[in-house]
This record gives sequence, C-alpha cells and structure tokens, in this order.
Amino acid sequence: MPLDSPTVRAQFPALQRDCIYFDNPGGTQVARSCLERMSRYLVETNANHGGAFRTSRESDALVDQARQAAADFFNARRPEEIVFGANMTTLTYQVSRALGRILNPGDTLVVTRLDHDANISPWVQLAEERGCRVRWVDIDPADCTLDLADFEAALDERPKLAAFGYASNATGTVNPVEKMTALAHEAGAVVYIDAVQFAPHGPIDVQQLGCDFLVCSAYKFFGPHLGVLYGRYELLESLPAYRVRPAPAIPPGKFETGTGNFEGMAGLLGALEYLEWLGYLYGEDYLELYAEEYDGRRQVLKQAMSVVRSYEFELSRALIETLRAVPGARIYGIQDPLRLTERVPTVSFTLAGHAPDAVAGYLAERGINVWSGNFYALAVTERLGLESAGGLVRIGATHYNTVKEIEKLGDALYALQRGRPVGGA
Repeated sequence: MPLDSPTVRAQFPALQRDCIYFDNPGGTQVARSCLERMSRYLVETNANHGGAFRTSRESDALVDQARQAAADFFNARRPEEIVFGANMTTLTYQVSRALGRILNPGDTLVVTRLDHDANISPWVQLAEERGCRVRWVDIDPADCTLDLADFEAALDERPKLAAFGYASNATGTVNPVEKMTALAHEAGAVVYIDAVQFAPHGPIDVQQLGCDFLVCSAYKFFGPHLGVLYGRYELLESLPAYRVRPAPAIPPGKFETGTGNFEGMAGLLGALEYLEWLGYLYGEDYLELYAEEYDGRRQVLKQAMSVVRSYEFELSRALIETLRAVPGARIYGIQDPLRLTERVPTVSFTLAGHAPDAVAGYLAERGINVWSGNFYALAVTERLGLESAGGLVRIGATHYNTVKEIEKLGDALYALQRGRPVGGA
C-alpha cells in the first residue's frame, strides 16, 4: 500500500505550517502523540526517580514502558539493554570512556571517513589518551560508498574496536552493516554502530545485525531530544562505568548518569506509539500479533518501518531525478535507480555558481528548509575536497514528505540557476 500522505501528515502539528521540511537529517518534526505524552508527563507525573509517592512511582513506570518500547524498536533481547542519555554524541563519549579502561597501548581502533564526527572523534581522542592506533577506512568518492576492501584490510590488523555508521548523514549511503559486523567479529573487534541517520528510514534488528552497540537519537525519528543506546547486556554488565557511588551498579542504571530526562523518555514512548499506529494502519496481517503486547509491538514497529522504507524509495528517486534536471547541480552519492536500497532519501549536492550557504538561504526565503555545510560529517567533505568551498547542500526527506514538495524544490532551484523569480516566466 502507498502511504496516505494527508493521513500521516495530520499526525504532525508542525506540518500544518506553510513550510517544506527538508531539514530532517538534523532533526525531524515530532508526532502529536510525542507532544501529548510529554505534556501529560509534566502535568500529571512530573517527579524524580525512586520515590514512594504516587507521581514518582508513575514516573518510574512510564520510564519502564519507554525502555521496553525502545527495546522492541531495536529488537533487543531485554529492556535492560537500552540506555538513555542526552544524545548520541554524549552516549558515544560515555561508552568510549568505559571501553578505554580495558584498552592497552598499541591496540587498533577502526573508524571510517563516511561517518559523522560523533562516531570518529570519541575514538580518535580515546586512542590519543590510551596510546592506541587509529586505522581509517576510506570511501569511494565516485559514489560515496565505503571501500569494503579497505575495511577488510583494516580488520586484518586485528582491531579491538570497529566503529561505523548504518547510513551516512551527508550522502545517504547505507552500509552493509550486517556483513561488516560479521567480518569485524571474526577479527575479534567490538562493533559500535551509529544508526542516527538510518533510524527514521527503516527497520533495525540488533539481534540480526549481531552488533555489540548501536546508538541513535530520538529527535531524528519523530521524538524529543534524547539519546538511545543499545548495548549487548553482557558487555554493559562487564564494562566499568563512570558513575556516582549511590547510582545502580548494574545496567542500564550504571550508565545513566544523574537525573534522567523523564519527559523526553515519555516523548520517545509517544513517538514509538505513533510508529505503532502507522504499522497497525498498514499491517493488517499483524493484527493478531499486535494483541500480544511486546512480541506484537515488535512486529508492528517492523511493519511500520518497512512501509516507510518502501515509500521512501520513491522519494529518493524523485529527489535524484529533480536535482539532476537542475543546470549545474552535482549530486554526491548513489544515483543509480537500481541501487536505491543502498541509500536513504538524504541527497547532497553542489550548485555551480552558488555557495552552499547561499543556496540554503535562498531556499529558506521561499519556505524550504535545507542544510548547508558539513553536517558534522567533516571527514566526508574533506575527502571530497569540498570543506574549503563551504561543503554541500543537503536535502533530507522522510515519510511525511511528498513528491509534490520535491517538485517545488526543483522549481525553486531551477529559477535560482536561471536567474528568475520562482514562478516567473
């Protein structure tokens, strides 16, 4: 079934504004159920953790619900494998500090030039502190895919850690993460996956992937500003954590420093309830499974993200075709329509004669939100030789966007390149 865009868009209050949101890789708009959960939490159950009184008990119960829902979203084995934090970057630094306590001088850590810097700098800085070696994996500039031969060569060095992304936030490339995880484990490496860019675009199954850690941010998949980490329980249990003495000594509490963002956790639950609604709407075959609270929810969430993934192939195709028709536009990343499964609908480009920030400003004046620069994927723009020229213009669609919005984007860019006002003759 194709997505019913009016029905879906009605679930996002911000979309009622006269604005086209193609800034989604930097943060999606939030679902109504997320807003309602956060508001209800702050009005009805706002309290700190661990009290004997009603609001504290209800707050703790809501956090438990959110943790279980996140475990279902990732297909984790148990809710204790889910750690909440400020954002992906903070959680990654936290895990890197813990892993650093069991690393030795001379150990090798693998990072890639396709990653967001939040999955690079924590490991590079850790290596500097611990006397470890960093092995960089290159990309193919022609289509901005990871050089898998170079990745395998890096694994020949028997690294202790391999950190890589599920999808690139700069070029939309989806990495073959299941294959990469298996290869890394054969080499004896711990696998840390940044799934921030992929999470809003397709189903994630940590058991199928076999990864040790996977991290993302809820504000990238229709929720609030909150980081969510999956960690294999045995690792979370064994790793030394930086914590205050009264804090829990077992996962996940040992890694959740200070008072949590409980209203954010409530918002995450609301965002996942929106995705349940979407999966329920488009997944009649799962009605019976849905009646079983947890196993059913896992199936419905998977169905929702599968529907999203399918619909977004059309958005990727439309974005690429539209940009290719704009004179002077150069797309970076996969463009072959037969390879759309290897990307998400995040498409970056440059426009001849115009700096990226000027293009973004021009579109902003016309109610079209896009990003320009390096998007913290500094290694990508450096490798492509674009950093000194201002980086890229990034268009990031998600399932609440439409082909009609992409057509308006194309009209605006064509008018800019032809020196005519939008809508002019």
